[in-house]
Amino acid sequence: MDGDSSLMRGVVSFGPFRLFAAERQLRKGDEALQLGGRALDTLIALVERAGEVVTQGELISRVWPNVTVEEANLRVYIASLRKALSDGREGSRYIVTVPGRGYCFVAPVTRSASQHSPSRDVAAFDRLQRLPPKLARMIGRDDTVRGLSAQLMMYRFVNIVGPAGIGKTTVAISVAHLLLDGFNGAVFFVDLAALTDAKLVATTVAQALGLMVQTQDPLRSLPAFIGDRKFLLVLDNCEHVIHSAATLAERVVDGTPQTHVLATSREALRVEGEHIHLLYALDCPPVEGGLTAPEALKYPAVQLFMERAAASGHHAVLNDIDAPIVATICHRLDGIPLAIELAASHAGTLRIRGIADLLDNRFSLLWRGRRTAVPRHQTLNAMLDWSYNLLSPYERAVLSRLSVFVGDFKLEAACSVAADAEIDQASSTRAIISLLAKSLISKTESRGSTYYRLLETTRIFAQTKLADRGERNRVGRRHAKCFSDFLQHDQLVQSRFGEHDLSGYAAHIGNVRAALQWAFSDDGDVTLGVELAAWAAPLLVGLSLLEECTRWCEGALAGFDDAAPGTRQEMILQEALALSSMYTGGNSDQVRAAIERGLHLEETFGQAPRKLQLFLTLFSLLMRLTDFRGALKVAEQSATFAEAANDPAGLLISDFMLGGAYHYIGDQAAAQFYGERAMDRVAELGTSVPNFVGFDHRTYAPVSLTRALWLRGFADRARSIAKAAIDRAVSGVHAISTCVSMAYGSPVFLWSGDLPAADDYVERLIEYAGRHSLEPYRAVGLGLKGAVAIARDELETGIELLRGALEILTTLRLNIFVTEFMGALADGLRKRGQLEEAIVTINQSIGRATDRGSTFNMAELLRIKAQILAAMPQYGRDSAMNCLTEALAVAKTQSALALELRSTIDLARLLAEGGQRDQARHDLALIYGRFTEGFETADLRIARQLMGVLA
Repeated sequence: MDGDSSLMRGVVSFGPFRLFAAERQLRKGDEALQLGGRALDTLIALVERAGEVVTQGELISRVWPNVTVEEANLRVYIASLRKALSDGREGSRYIVTVPGRGYCFVAPVTRSASQHSPSRDVAAFDRLQRLPPKLARMIGRDDTVRGLSAQLMMYRFVNIVGPAGIGKTTVAISVAHLLLDGFNGAVFFVDLAALTDAKLVATTVAQALGLMVQTQDPLRSLPAFIGDRKFLLVLDNCEHVIHSAATLAERVVDGTPQTHVLATSREALRVEGEHIHLLYALDCPPVEGGLTAPEALKYPAVQLFMERAAASGHHAVLNDIDAPIVATICHRLDGIPLAIELAASHAGTLRIRGIADLLDNRFSLLWRGRRTAVPRHQTLNAMLDWSYNLLSPYERAVLSRLSVFVGDFKLEAACSVAADAEIDQASSTRAIISLLAKSLISKTESRGSTYYRLLETTRIFAQTKLADRGERNRVGRRHAKCFSDFLQHDQLVQSRFGEHDLSGYAAHIGNVRAALQWAFSDDGDVTLGVELAAWAAPLLVGLSLLEECTRWCEGALAGFDDAAPGTRQEMILQEALALSSMYTGGNSDQVRAAIERGLHLEETFGQAPRKLQLFLTLFSLLMRLTDFRGALKVAEQSATFAEAANDPAGLLISDFMLGGAYHYIGDQAAAQFYGERAMDRVAELGTSVPNFVGFDHRTYAPVSLTRALWLRGFADRARSIAKAAIDRAVSGVHAISTCVSMAYGSPVFLWSGDLPAADDYVERLIEYAGRHSLEPYRAVGLGLKGAVAIARDELETGIELLRGALEILTTLRLNIFVTEFMGALADGLRKRGQLEEAIVTINQSIGRATDRGSTFNMAELLRIKAQILAAMPQYGRDSAMNCLTEALAVAKTQSALALELRSTIDLARLLAEGGQRDQARHDLALIYGRFTEGFETADLRIARQLMGVLA
């Protein structure tokens, strides 16, 4: 739909419902109704033309662009909409069928652009966390901000270029705040000054946008993740990582139609699509003897000077005598805002004339020997030098030592790094407060905490002073030790990955990275680096910085040559390495070795939460490798351990594992028992469910349970639980949870013959996994799409999709779907008449399932094989009958009533062909009579029809 339409910009109300098209949300009162993507598209299309007849062809082309579908598909979604709207109940009418033409939305609608959905209110809160606070007052830049905003909306990619201290960041933040509503709060500010490694630019931006980085090339993933969503990305301080920043900005602007990029840099990025906005100095008044105070105060440079002077304690109003002096100071400082602020911050003690005198005396010395520098850089460096030399010895020492911090830092951390034998904590605190008053340090409030930082220009200047003092390594060690102690003593390290809110820790990630880089440098301290990496690993995992986690864990473990292994630190590093490697490098032997080493070390340290976490990680790996017997053994060990530790969360996770393992081994009764018990535990008050790497393990219970329920003959319950699980995952923020719910839950709709619903979930899975660069789950989506195509007799498409998916999944060693997809491929080959290839494929699938203990669909594989045998003259009816008899025996052993029915249907057909119609009908009626629900599913409808024919 056209993004500029009034419907997309506002809210439409009808009856008790409110439709927020931009947020893709339908609410009844305060309740958000869960509609599938295509059902919602259908509703938006109808409401957009309320009162008009929208033809079936128009709706199909709108909801299924570039896809050929039948009108029956549309009828399914119309029916689901009517059910969601309670259409026809208590006299309410919303959607009317116009025979031979289409559909009409007949309820009165009210459009409003002023209402906001609750989700937008949440976004309004979130966006405040994505942007630094806007200055209460910005001087001399209002026209610039308005002009930049218009440029950015027109050209999409604007770079604010100017020298250090000119105010680029301040202007960029103001532009971002001005455009917040235009982007519905989707404005993301990324401070690249906090990076010391240009390779981390793409990872840092991905993290800011909420993309969980699981690929070695996050730059390639960003455009797919953003898609056609409307974002504003602010890249601040690009100059020291300019090549990486330029590549990223160009890739994002070129690959996404609605993303706008605002950059700040001391030089142009020089890439396609960039529009340069040169930011000039503040206007200064002319230097002339007759300048009056009112005339001087018309100029932004003077306004800024007097405002900062007042903040420093100079409360006198500018008079006609001082006005020319202030004008001269501003001219001498080239109108650079930062230089003016630094000078004016001394007015409380030196007064205006004192500042002018010192500038005259000091600048003449400072400028000597610097004529090769850009004039404004000379000015700012001279101003910083001048301000630095006015500081007390304590203040100089503290400022230079604070240059080791990257980005934001807290007062406690600053004091611990700045203090030494000569400067105690109290003295360092007083020095920091004094530096804040002198504009050498800035302060911000975020999430209820106060953070400090050095402007990048000041930090670079102070770093040279730190080197001159010969303290770089000593302060670097204190900085690394500070963050090692902070993370070690924090509860995050003691708990399961991701159980706590990590928002308060994300602000420290720049300093943690800098500390790690120093510790493992040639001048660093490997022992301290090992310690810091161990305490930082849970933070890196929790923030989904998996590539970084893998790199630092490997480096730290290699450092155990110098630091004794077999410690609690090694246990944490092995655990984090296993977890991050499994999601970034595939299901390798290295992952299993790391998990097993962690479990061995845990025996020494005896930490229940960590042992349970390691059990869960090993279970996940074994399930992905289809070692289901090994996975069941791990689940049983976990349950025994959790019971001994009396850990409710551990018992819950153990039930999740047991339910999943029993399902794939083929004991569906046990799978149902543990799945239902796990869901009961979730419902118990006070039971928390840990999650990590963006994966909420509450997803495990319903998806395993829904599959077991379907196999046991409870198709209606299975579909209901699957839909609820998918809706719950989609409404959250965890990418892996969403993909897992759709990958494992959508097959129950396919098995039930509900192809439109299966198709909808599969398309969403492919799109969502592609956006988040989760290639394994995208491959699963393609395989499921192929299986749906085979069910529709779209054989060429289905076979091609299944072959492609199987190739990817085999390469990635995500084997859990392989036998299922091989069965669908064999069925497609049979239908296409490629019987020799079909029998080879199904035999390979059966052999693979037998070897790996993946017998949950063995009865189905045998049934498919029987159909192939029946079509091959050299085997014929008797071979097929024997194969179906074996399939029935397997299904009965596994308590898989649904698979018993499928095999019985095929067996009944073969019996009827042999003249045994009564026997066929009798056997089929016995199986059919055991069902209590799901009577509108495809298999039960086929069974009823066949019994009628046989009668």
